[in-house]
Amino acid sequence: MAKITFKDYQGNSRTIEVDNRLTVMEGAVQNEIPGIDADCGGSMACATCHVYVEESWFNKMPKAEDGEVDMIDMAFEPKKNSRLSCQITITDDLDGLVVTTPEKQS
Repeated sequence: MAKITFKDYQGNSRTIEVDNRLTVMEGAVQNEIPGIDADCGGSMACATCHVYVEESWFNKMPKAEDGEVDMIDMAFEPKKNSRLSCQITITDDLDGLVVTTPEKQS
């Protein structure tokens, strides 16, 4: 289990606990985190679970695969630290992860 902090674009934050093997998106949906729409349910087909990973965490997780990178290009205001939260699987190593949701989802 890991504690994940979600910040919105205005700086408001909420920390939740997410079970290992779930994704950051699944944790957000189960805990009704605003700003994670997850329209496709985690099938990497919509980019509505787009988040910005805090810089200190970005290189601590596996790199995005090509399909995710392509989908991020369709997200609202992608940045170099953009990820799809449906593609970030929770492990003990991600305890303390901080992500920020964009102003809107695409």
